[in-house]
Order: sequence, then C-alpha cells, then structure tokens
Amino acid sequence: MRFWRRSLLTVAVCLLALSGRAYAMSARSAVVMDADTGAVRYAHNADEVLPMASTTKIMTALVVIEQGDLDRSYTVKPEYTRTEGSSMYLKPGETLTIRDTLYGLMLMSGNDAALALAGECGGQEAFVQAMNDKAQALGLTNTHFENPNGLDGETHHTTAHELAQLTAYALQNPDFREIVSTKSITCAGRTMVNHNKMLTQYEGAIGVKTGYTKKCGRCLVSAAERNGRTLVAVTLNDPDDWDDHAAMLDDAFSAYAPVTLHQAGETVGDVPVEGGTQPRVGLTADHDAIVYLTDDEREQVTDSFRGRRFVYATVAGGDYYGEIVYRLGDFLIKTDSLAYAGDVEQIEPPPSIWERLIEFFKNLFGW
Repeated sequence: MRFWRRSLLTVAVCLLALSGRAYAMSARSAVVMDADTGAVRYAHNADEVLPMASTTKIMTALVVIEQGDLDRSYTVKPEYTRTEGSSMYLKPGETLTIRDTLYGLMLMSGNDAALALAGECGGQEAFVQAMNDKAQALGLTNTHFENPNGLDGETHHTTAHELAQLTAYALQNPDFREIVSTKSITCAGRTMVNHNKMLTQYEGAIGVKTGYTKKCGRCLVSAAERNGRTLVAVTLNDPDDWDDHAAMLDDAFSAYAPVTLHQAGETVGDVPVEGGTQPRVGLTADHDAIVYLTDDEREQVTDSFRGRRFVYATVAGGDYYGEIVYRLGDFLIKTDSLAYAGDVEQIEPPPSIWERLIEFFKNLFGW
C-alpha cells in the first residue's frame, strides 16, 4: 500500500511539473494579457524591470507609423548602415520608402532599418525622445529607451507587463498590425522573411516581435486571435520562448467559452411609439449573437441601443430600427441589427373644430 501511495504521489508531482509548462517558468519574466480589455490572464515577475533587446522595435515602428506618410521615399545615408547585429542590409545611396524600411525593421529585425527610420523621422536624438514621450503618454512608467534598435544600454529597459500594454495599443493601428503579421514580402529589391516562428507554428498568431542579445537573453512578444478575442504574450530572458508562448496562449485561450447573448428573432427590448394604436413596439434581433468570454466577464457585459428614442406610427414589422451594442467595459464585443417586432397602426386624428361644427349643424338640421 505504501508503495502505491508513493507511486501515485510521484505521478502527481510529474503531472504538476508538466502542467507548469503552461506558465512559462523558464522565463525570467512573463505575462499574458487580453489586448482588448487589458486584463492580465497570467503573470510571472511581470513587473520586473529588464532589458528587452529588439522588442524595442515595437515602439520604433509605432512612433514612425503615427508620424504618417509611410510611402515617402528617402535615400540611405552611410551612417544608417554602421551598426552591429541583425540587418536588412541597407546600402548607402539606395532609395526606398519608409514603409519598406518598416518591413525590414519588423520582419528582419534590421538594426540598420531602425537607424534609418530614426534618422528620417526627426533624427536619432529627437526620435529616441519621441519614443520616451510615447511611453510616458501610455503610462509606461518603467519603460525607457536609449536607442531605436534595442542594443544594450544602461537605462534601456521595460517590464513584460508594460511591453504587453504597448503591444496591445500598437495592434490597434492597422498599418502596424499588417506589418507584424506578414510572414514574408518582396519589396525594396529584397525578399524578407519574418523571424517570428509563431506566425507559422501557432494557430491564430498575428505577430509580433523577437529579440536577443547576450545580456537580455531571448525575448519574445507574440499575439494571437481566436474567436474574436486577442491575447498578447511576453517573455523576457526565456531560453524556451517558442514552446512557452504556445503553452501560455493555449492555457489563456482555454478560459474563454462561447456565450449566447441573444438568438435570431429574439425580442431584446422595445421603443415608445407616438401616435400609435400601441404605446410601444418590440425590437427583435436579426442574428444570433455569440461571443467568447471568461467566467468573470459574463456578469460585466452591458448592452445599449443605437436608434431613435421614440418612433412615430405607422410602424411596419420587420423594418430596420437600429442596433443593439454589447460592451465589456469600454471594449465593444458585439453588435446586431434590430427590426420592429410587429405593425403599429396610426391612431385616427381627432376631428378639427370646423369638422365638429359641420357635424353639429348636420345633426341639428338633419342635413
């Protein structure tokens, strides 16, 4: 009996150890965050201040994109090419666009691309200041940049949580999202392949950025979307980042389950009717409304109508009224169109004073 108890205990410990892989314990710091609501789904030393290597380029790309005019051309200066580490292999004197350079920045992790973008978007010193100003504006109090490429620096650092917050914000920009989700592209006379293996290895992956220096270790920011929900995972100094990200994201996505907010044809509310034979008319939903929520989110969903506060008779059943909108905090999770549930006829207006006088005299004189 003692042997069996000892064996069962051993099995339990092994299973616990295996389940721990979902929590990225090989990382110095890790977090999984809901990109839409900001809710943290998992954290491990998520607020520890650490260097972040080339994940720096998330902020570099964001600052460039928010300045706009991505399709303008520029000529590569020699100083843009004088940098160590990964490169998109810019050549002095060649001409390309800001957008092309952004692909080199995010797909090939080009340190030369970072210098070129900073140089063409205000100059190195002013650009790094813009990066820090943006961090401050986003409330990233433990994030500071010394350069646009992520090479080691004494005060070049962030936290896993703040890097996730930055990424969630950046993913709202369609240009940023398109670039970081691109697996490969041919532009500026070169074919560039994304270094981020998550894009090919993980279902629903939409980016975002790898990073490595000897000081920082392996750093990775990934994002994935399933069933309308987007998660961001970050690990800093993680020797097993690809597997850890897949495990963390799988674990976080498993917490979301389908919830039916309403069914097609269901009456979800009503609206007052002026001048009608009925004081109100029902509003029916046109489609099923199914969203994926965690258990704690279910009670936080609110709904409201987009439409007129009242309508005038006559009302025809089936005609379009407006929309029902479901929100989770400030996050819009679902909308559906609404139709009137039935007909409401107009009340016959009362006779005017002249009509009543004529009717009176008709009755009086027998007309």
